[in-house]
Amino acid sequence: MSEESIIVIGGGIAGLTGAALLAKEGYPVTLVEAHNQLGGCAGTFQRGEYIFDVGATQVAGLEKGGIHHRLFHYLDIPIPDAKILDPGCSVDLGDKSGLINLWHDPLRWEKERQKQFPGSETFWSLCSKIHESNWKFVDRDPILPVRNFWDLSQLIGALRPSNLLTGFLSKLTIADLLVITGCHKDRRLRRFLDLQLKLYSQEPASRTAALYGATVLQMAQSPRGLWHLHGSMQILSDLLRDSFLRDGGSLFLGHRVTKIFSEKNSNTFDVNVIDRKKNLIQMKASEIVFSLPPQSLLDLIPIDGGLSPTYREGIKKLPKPSGALVFYGAVSRYNLPTNCPGHIQVFDENFGSLFISISMENDQRAPLGMATLIASVFVDIDEWSNLDSQTYNRKKDIVSKEIRTILDKKFNLLETNWAHQELSTPRSFERWTRRPGGIVGGLGQHPDQFGPFGLSSRTPLKGLWLCGDSIYPGEGTAGVSQSAMMVVRQILAGKGRHLNIPVFN
Repeated sequence: MSEESIIVIGGGIAGLTGAALLAKEGYPVTLVEAHNQLGGCAGTFQRGEYIFDVGATQVAGLEKGGIHHRLFHYLDIPIPDAKILDPGCSVDLGDKSGLINLWHDPLRWEKERQKQFPGSETFWSLCSKIHESNWKFVDRDPILPVRNFWDLSQLIGALRPSNLLTGFLSKLTIADLLVITGCHKDRRLRRFLDLQLKLYSQEPASRTAALYGATVLQMAQSPRGLWHLHGSMQILSDLLRDSFLRDGGSLFLGHRVTKIFSEKNSNTFDVNVIDRKKNLIQMKASEIVFSLPPQSLLDLIPIDGGLSPTYREGIKKLPKPSGALVFYGAVSRYNLPTNCPGHIQVFDENFGSLFISISMENDQRAPLGMATLIASVFVDIDEWSNLDSQTYNRKKDIVSKEIRTILDKKFNLLETNWAHQELSTPRSFERWTRRPGGIVGGLGQHPDQFGPFGLSSRTPLKGLWLCGDSIYPGEGTAGVSQSAMMVVRQILAGKGRHLNIPVFN
C-alpha cells in the first residue's frame, strides 16, 4: 500500500460517504470495517422472512438540495426510492389526549400545534426564524469548529446577517426560549419538547442548544422532511459502496484495526489490521479518516503514538453518550390499527421515550400482510456493562417483556400475535458496531458541545480526521454525511484542491 493512500476506518454512513467522495476525487482509498456488513447503526439484519433496520429507521436529506440528494448527484449514483413521511412522527404524551401529528405541510402542522398547544405560537415563530437562519448557513457548507484560517474563511463565507442575530442565542437552550416567549408554564408542551429532543439531540429541552433544537423540531416539515426507504436502510450503504468500488476503492470487510501509530515528525501512519483469520496486516497511509466514536482512539493509538496527552485527556472527559435497547418484532398487519402511523413516540413512566417504527406494506421488510415493528429506548450503558451472564439474560428477558407489554397495550395485541420478537442491548450494539460500550447517537447537543463549541474534525495529529455523529452537525444519516463531506473538503484544501458539490436552490 502506498504511503500516499488514505485509510477510512469504519463502514457506517459517515465512513462510506467520506471514502466514496475521496475515491471519486481520484485518491487511493482503503475502507476498513470490522463487521462483515456495511452500514453500522444504519445497517440491517434478517430473521427468516423479516428484515430489520438495526438502529436508524428514518432518513433526512433526500429532498432536492438535501445533503443525500447533493452527494448522490455528485457521486453519480441513483437517489434511492423513498416515501416522504406524513406525519413524520406521531407523539403520544400518555395523557389520553390522542396523537400529536408532525405533518409535512407547514400550515397543517401550524394548525395541529395551535390545537395541541394553544398560546405557544410565539415560541414556534421564534423557532421558525432560527430554523430558516440555520439552513441559510448550513446550505453553504461551513466548517465548524474553526481551527485555522481556511476553516475561518469557509465560516465567514457561509454567514449571513440573520446568522449574526441568531448567534446571540448560541449559549441558550430550548428551555430558555420557552421562558423568553412566555411558554415555560405549559407542562404539556414541555413534555412534548423533552420527548422529541431526547430522540434527536439526546438531551431534554433544558440541555438542548436552542440553535440545534429549533431545527430538529421542524425537520419533518416541507421543504425538508423525513423519509421512509423502500427496501431497508441498507440501501444507502449499498449505493455508497457501489460508488466507492466503481471509483477504485479497496474494501476490507471483517478486518479490525488494532493499532494506529505515527512517529514524531512523520508524515505517515502505520496501521495494524487483523483479518478474519486473525492474521496481522500492516498498512501505511498519509491520511486517516476515523468514523468510529472518538472514544475509540484511546484504545487504538498508544500513549507514544502521536496523540498529545492534552487531547487524550479531552477525549476522556467527553460526556458519556447513551446506549439503546431495541425491541425487534413482527406481527400481522391485520392486528394493527387501521391507518396506523409509521413512526410513533410514546411517553412511558419507566422508559421515558419509546420510539416505534412500523414497516409499510410492500416495502420489502416483511411478507405481504405482515409488518415489522421496532421499538427503541435510550439507556445508560453502565446498567448493562458489568453484568454476569445469568444476570444479563434475566434482565434482558424482563426488559423485553416490559417493552412488549407497552406495545401490546398500545396496539391491543396479544402474546400470540407476535410472529417474531427479540431484544438488543448495548452489548449487542457493541458486538455489531464495535462502539465502546455500545454507545449510539454521538454527543448530546448541549450548548457547550454543539456546533462551534463541539469536537473538531481536525485533530492535533496532522492527517488524522474525525467524522460521524460526534462531529458537527451531529447524529442521523444526514448529519454524519455532512461531517464526512466537511472532512473531505478539508483534506482536499490541504492539497490545494476544492470539492465542488453543487447546491440546488
